[in-house]
Amino acid sequence: MSKYIEMYKSKLVSPEKAVSVVKSGDWVEWGSFACRPLVLDRALAQRKDELQNVKVRAVCTAYGVPEIVKVDPTREHFCYNNWHFSVIDRKLSDKGLCSYVPQLYREAVGYFNNYIQVDVAMLQVTPMDQHGYFNFGPSVSHAYATCNNAKIVILEINENIPRALGGNSESIHISEVDFIVEGENTPLQQTPVIPFSEEDRMIANHIMEEIEDGSCIQLGIGGMPNVVGKMLAESDLKDIGVHTEMLVDAFVDMYEAGALTGRKKNIDQRKIVYTFALGSQRLYDFINNNPMCATYPVNYTNNPNIIAQNDKVVSINNAVEIDLFGQVNSETSGVRQISGTGGQVDFIDGAYNSKGGKSFICLTSTYRDKNGKNISRIKPFLSNGSIATTHRAAVQYVITEYGKAVLKAKTTWQRAEALIAIAHPDFRDELIKEAEKNGIWRRSNMR
Repeated sequence: MSKYIEMYKSKLVSPEKAVSVVKSGDWVEWGSFACRPLVLDRALAQRKDELQNVKVRAVCTAYGVPEIVKVDPTREHFCYNNWHFSVIDRKLSDKGLCSYVPQLYREAVGYFNNYIQVDVAMLQVTPMDQHGYFNFGPSVSHAYATCNNAKIVILEINENIPRALGGNSESIHISEVDFIVEGENTPLQQTPVIPFSEEDRMIANHIMEEIEDGSCIQLGIGGMPNVVGKMLAESDLKDIGVHTEMLVDAFVDMYEAGALTGRKKNIDQRKIVYTFALGSQRLYDFINNNPMCATYPVNYTNNPNIIAQNDKVVSINNAVEIDLFGQVNSETSGVRQISGTGGQVDFIDGAYNSKGGKSFICLTSTYRDKNGKNISRIKPFLSNGSIATTHRAAVQYVITEYGKAVLKAKTTWQRAEALIAIAHPDFRDELIKEAEKNGIWRRSNMR
């Protein structure tokens, strides 16, 4: 241990000294989700007048607007980019202060290994352990690939980061680090449990009809996945397993209720497998040094071939809208980026190829626009400028509060009929007319 302490002391510097290595034109990669650097952000922002065109990439910004964005509204000095938008990133993008980076989440590690230049990596991590390792905590994702391909690695220590057991690639050794900064031990950003609506509860009821003992669950973010987790915790289902990209509080509910054992999994048996965690302090306390939790890099958790090795994989994800051809938009409102592709496509493919697996795209049938007008989420075509997150041929189940539509192996007219049947009743006649106009309706279809 004494050897590692000496190495630690030799690499420990002030935030100002650490960020002095950043040069104009550099690409700087930040940690993701709850582990974005804070004191390093502030120190880098103070160098604004010395730097030009420093490009920064992050994932799903927490802790408020980054200091480098606050000090540079023209983006001449710092160009901020993001792999997956949070509410903060969305609002920054609306002002022209944040650019989106499209990705298939499962490919993130490969991007760093093959395509991405990283001049400086900056990440928040746990304090060093007795073996000289720093743990990436709840934000493993592509953290090691970022550091492994960076010219300079700077770690910001935060004593509040939980130690997440692997898996693999959950830690980095001090011998691989250039500089260490001791941060202010800010509590991790907590995301409150999103409240669910009556429509969410109805959608969750439809999903619950399809889940069996021994199912292996993936949940996305939002009110509806949360209510599914709550219902699973309160159900009589047993031996539920977990293989997910995002670990949320609902899994803790399931575990404490005794529903979650992972006993029937074919791989990582009895382990809760995830690549990042985002939620309450209760969730962070749950993963801390918990041998039941195994965090892996995203090229493992989101690899469809690995996902499919477990039986009865159930993938549950939200969507913004779907058109009558079955194309799913889960990330934009027109041309406005509101979130990201994430791992939806990864888990749809993995669940479909799992023995007994099922993937669900879930959305309320309508939403209200800013003028209070009721708008259908099932549309003749995706809204102008909207991105097709999931290809129509990949979609298996679509669920609204009005029921379930199975799209696999369906003709275009069968798809249209199945989707119109679960649309809000007020819009069904209009959707039928549009389907007829677009040649995806037959006279034998429902009326």
